Amino acid sequence: MSNGHAIRGTRVGSAPARHPERHKPVPCRSVSYWCRNGHRTDIRIVADVAAPPVWDCPRCGQPAGQDAQDPPARTRAEPYKTHLAYVKERRTDAEGEAILAEALAALRRRRGLR
Repeated sequence: MSNGHAIRGTRVGSAPARHPERHKPVPCRSVSYWCRNGHRTDIRIVADVAAPPVWDCPRCGQPAGQDAQDPPARTRAEPYKTHLAYVKERRTDAEGEAILAEALAALRRRRGLR
């Protein structure tokens, strides 16, 4: 009995099935990470690659380490900095005063003052 579909088969854009003789699966290993909140995360890594020492916990976002008894400490959240705070990191007060005086002098020249 026909179901009314004229075209049957795979979906549009799908790749042909791979032949087993063309590829071989890469050997992998499982590495476990624990965060301070007690969450366990298992990731699969290629067997001949060194595992990273710290991994971000997908549940709480805290850093997780491979030692379940001593996971890494929580990261301190960096406070929000304004544009002015970044400028003050790069310039001293004397440099800021000199730049301000230069900008005011240019503004006064354009306006025809002095």
